[in-house]
Amino acid sequence: MDVINKFYSSAVQTVSQLSGVLPGNNVTREYEVSEQICTAGVGLMWKVYNGHKKSTKQEVSVFVFEKKCLERWSKDDRETMLETLRRGVQQLTKIRHPHVLTVQHPLEESRDSLAFATEPVFASLANVVGDSVRSDKKLYDVEIRHGLLQLFDGLQFLHNDAKIVHRNISAETIVINKNRSWKLFGFDFCIANQPSTNGTAHWPCREHSTNLHVLAQPSLEYTAPELALNSVNTPDSDLFSLGVLIFTIYAGKPLKMFGSDYSGFRRYANELNQRKYPAMNTIPNELTESLKALLHPSASLRPRLHELKQIAYFQDVGVKTLSYLDSLYQWDNLQKSKFYKGLPQIIPTLPHRVNLHSILPYLIKEFVNSPMIPFVLPNVLLIAEMSSQREYCDHILPHLKPIFKLTDPIQILLIFMQKMDLLLKLTPAEEVKQSVLPLLYRSLECDMPQIQELCLGVLPTFSTLIDYNAMKNAVIPRIKKLCLHSNNVSVKVNCLISIGKLLENLDKWLVLDEILPFLQHIQSREPAIVMAIIGIYKIAMTNTKLGITKDVMAHKCIPFLVPLSVENGLTIAQFNTIIALIKEMLARVEQEQREKLQQLSTIQRDNKPKDASEILANELENNTQTKTASNNGNKSDDDMFSGFSVGQTAATLAPVKSKEQLKITHNAANEATTKPDMFSSLMQSNLSGLANNQGTPATNPQLSLPFGNNWHSANPLVMNHILATPQANNTNSSNNNSNNNFSSLDDLDPFGAAKQTNNANGANMYTLQQPTVNYIYPTGYNAVNNSMNNSIRHQNMGATATPTAAALPLLPQTQQQQQAQTDGKNLNMLSQQDIINFLN
Repeated sequence: MDVINKFYSSAVQTVSQLSGVLPGNNVTREYEVSEQICTAGVGLMWKVYNGHKKSTKQEVSVFVFEKKCLERWSKDDRETMLETLRRGVQQLTKIRHPHVLTVQHPLEESRDSLAFATEPVFASLANVVGDSVRSDKKLYDVEIRHGLLQLFDGLQFLHNDAKIVHRNISAETIVINKNRSWKLFGFDFCIANQPSTNGTAHWPCREHSTNLHVLAQPSLEYTAPELALNSVNTPDSDLFSLGVLIFTIYAGKPLKMFGSDYSGFRRYANELNQRKYPAMNTIPNELTESLKALLHPSASLRPRLHELKQIAYFQDVGVKTLSYLDSLYQWDNLQKSKFYKGLPQIIPTLPHRVNLHSILPYLIKEFVNSPMIPFVLPNVLLIAEMSSQREYCDHILPHLKPIFKLTDPIQILLIFMQKMDLLLKLTPAEEVKQSVLPLLYRSLECDMPQIQELCLGVLPTFSTLIDYNAMKNAVIPRIKKLCLHSNNVSVKVNCLISIGKLLENLDKWLVLDEILPFLQHIQSREPAIVMAIIGIYKIAMTNTKLGITKDVMAHKCIPFLVPLSVENGLTIAQFNTIIALIKEMLARVEQEQREKLQQLSTIQRDNKPKDASEILANELENNTQTKTASNNGNKSDDDMFSGFSVGQTAATLAPVKSKEQLKITHNAANEATTKPDMFSSLMQSNLSGLANNQGTPATNPQLSLPFGNNWHSANPLVMNHILATPQANNTNSSNNNSNNNFSSLDDLDPFGAAKQTNNANGANMYTLQQPTVNYIYPTGYNAVNNSMNNSIRHQNMGATATPTAAALPLLPQTQQQQQAQTDGKNLNMLSQQDIINFLN
């Protein structure tokens, strides 16, 4: 919160300052002014602010002079100073040179201020020289050397071309722009050439006046001695001022401070005439002699500027590099390309601030020259590699965005692919999606295999920055298309490797629907491609997030992989890898399918409805336990199996299990007392038919049921009072009873011929496992209902009167009735579930 408050207070203070400084000034109409960055000019009275043009957002610096600074001056001095400042800005506006400060908006005057706009400025030399300067603003030695060379060029232009003597070369009038180029400023006291009558150049001399304010005249600390001694003003006077400036840069202050003491300045001029120089311990050795020559009291003995450029002090590699960049606009493309090729060896030897602010701007200017971009771009990315993310975003990325969209020359894509890891590290995630991803898409679609391989290699490294829709609809389709249509085996292999690395960022269904089917469309069978396919399958199978299902492995993967194992050209190691993967898939299919079947079997067993044998066994067991517990042996009329005997007595009868066969024998001796029952009638009918067909009675001994001969169903839906009790099938003798054994009712056919089986004792056995009984009622059943009822009544009465009488079937088993049964076309069927519901 304190930081926010501090920022807010500083912003309010800046706005209030500007509102007080620039009210009504026309500069504010076109330019937006922000914070102050430095001071410059005579007495550092010009305040310099950052700003930008409102219409184009072009960055500028706004110089502002507040008239209130002159309130304490006399009226004459104030008018003289304002006129001097106006003339200096007007002269600056007229001069155009790379090493003269460029004016972008001319001087505008209001009641309170003077203001004009220039190119972006970093600071004045006075702001960065001295012991009190912050470390981040202190100049590097290479910057000083290069800056001095730039001043030499600027002065040469003034003296030789513009024919102007500056007369006020000082630390306050040298401005360093944003690109760290040194620029001439402060033309307040300059004198233009006024040719004499004989045609020679002449610059009038204006002597120093003690009546004027000290700031309204050139600074005595930088003034040449010949002005005081000989009243002569020439371009060589600027060279002396240049010497004092060099001494000030290294020593932190001029040779001697005079202020307004003109007499002291004259005495010092005489001392210099005697070659008395101050100590130069802080001056580099290569520059000492040249500096003394510049400070020579005789103007004619001072070295020329072009001679100074040749001294050893300026032969540094970094200085030459920066100087070449200054004159780069004069070279053709061939010369530029040679220079840019050697620049990567020099950039690491220079300070980072020099690379960022002095070299990079020149390189960026070459982006408008497309043939030069492949030569410039590696140097730009090299500087980016040495920069922080903030520096990269502020100084480099805005200029790279237009280059990201270029595909010609093709080397641009290649360079970006080679440095993609750097771009991903420094570029914000949002910019990666907007600028870098389209670059990768274009690289995948280009025709150069080297670029395609580089793109495929770097693509997985930032897959986490790609959203799902872009991955599914843009990245994966392009990789698949490239793999299927490329004729280069290396490109195909790299496509598959890239997909394998991307799998962990994909979801299961995208892999199953897009990736695995795509692998089967690859026609190439080179060993490298085959092994890359195997790698994808292995990753997809072992990755817990993906996990190929057993159905996909059984139907698609294994049938596709087995032919791959017999491809020609595979080594034994490759063959073993493929076979191991196939075996692993088979083992997984086997395991998962077995587990599934076991689970299904358990579920079916738990949910399976009870069949007829289980129902009969449960009722028999319940009735047996009930009768065993009863001491008087009472027979219940509700027992289902009354009248039947089991092959053991009640005292020794064990519980009958649901899965065992039940052997039920009809007890003919107790038939007369049983109640009518549907099941009894049905079983008796079939037993009778079976006995008649066989022609021989059963000889097995009878087994008596402990609970009597009243066999009826416990289900209240069974009409026990209508149906007859099952009777013994006795065709030969009343003493020989047939013992029929059943395990279920499924084999009983109440209207047709009974199925016959012979056991070891000659008995008729009926053993079935599933309740598949269908009760069939013929079409003519209703028509003969009366005769059938009469037959049933007769049978029941016969059973009551004569226990040994044979029971008739529910439908007579005559040939005519069987024919009628066969001829019936309309059959009413009861389903198995109906019978089970009925029993329950």
